[in-house]
Amino acid sequence: MTGPTGTTTMPAEWAPHERTWMAYPVSNETFGPVGGDTLARARTAWSEVARTISRHEPVTVLVAPEDEASARGTLGPGIEVVTAALDDAWLRDSGPTFVHASDGSVAAVDWVFNGWGAQSWASWEHDSQVGRLVAARADVPVHASTLVNEGGGLHVDGEGTVLLTDTVQLDPGRNPGLSRADVEAEVHARLGTTTAIWLPRGLTRDYDEYGTRGHVDIVAAFAGPGTVLVHRQDDPRHPDHEVSRQIRAVLEAAVDAQGRRLRVVDVPAPTVLDDGDGPVDWSYINHYVLNGAVVLCAFDDPNDQVAAAVLAEAYPGRTVELVDARDVFAFGGGIHCITQQQPAPRAQDVR
Repeated sequence: MTGPTGTTTMPAEWAPHERTWMAYPVSNETFGPVGGDTLARARTAWSEVARTISRHEPVTVLVAPEDEASARGTLGPGIEVVTAALDDAWLRDSGPTFVHASDGSVAAVDWVFNGWGAQSWASWEHDSQVGRLVAARADVPVHASTLVNEGGGLHVDGEGTVLLTDTVQLDPGRNPGLSRADVEAEVHARLGTTTAIWLPRGLTRDYDEYGTRGHVDIVAAFAGPGTVLVHRQDDPRHPDHEVSRQIRAVLEAAVDAQGRRLRVVDVPAPTVLDDGDGPVDWSYINHYVLNGAVVLCAFDDPNDQVAAAVLAEAYPGRTVELVDARDVFAFGGGIHCITQQQPAPRAQDVR
């Protein structure tokens, strides 16, 4: 079977990693002030994810200079700390998207980052530079894109197919005036993909004040060639009951870059419907696949083990590590949102 063509290709998340990149939460409008309970909770939650990943592959965490002492104490030993000016801590979105060049070496795509569509609460003076900073630290070349985009707004199968969302890439706050064809041309050029599957929207909570307006990595994720995991909300009292069915219908009707109908695997949502601030967007889809393991969001919910079993089957040979993600979701995202994989160089075929 042939893969996608092009000068650069984004490998699937389950391809071998060189390391994982993260960022340490800073004092801002969403995390709260230094010394406050909310910022402390965020730093503890992010650090638990970093420590879990570090048992399987190297982890580098960007840390604002003024937070270096706090980070080293909270993260603990064995995790590389790199100081950098930061506005926020969602490195999936502010960081680069790593790709393979045609010779198998690694490069970085630097999307334009503008605070998830120039949202009023967001700051991005520093985070808009993070893509280049990470690429320089990783010592890989940078391919600059003119598309406003975030890593959480796409998901690839490594064989030419990419998932996108109408309300993200076509958001007037991100890319005013661009059509699907315009977006696809740039995405395909940067990621080596040839087929885009467009989902109509994301989960309901993601359109609240601090949401991303529909990131795909909380509703659907490829888990292997021709296989996609999808969030399923079974309770009709939750607004995502209908949303998840709309998304599943699109995926069922889709054909990937290899001409296959997708095998759609349901992952039931947690049983909790409301966290006191509205309908939850808690999702097991927002997991992170790494060398030998899967870090899965946990919610102290009966469906944690159901999801763990589904993912163990979807990613055979990998250990499923459950990490409590309630304090990550409380700030607007999940475990996938705070991590970014740097793939290992791809071995060349020997003819």
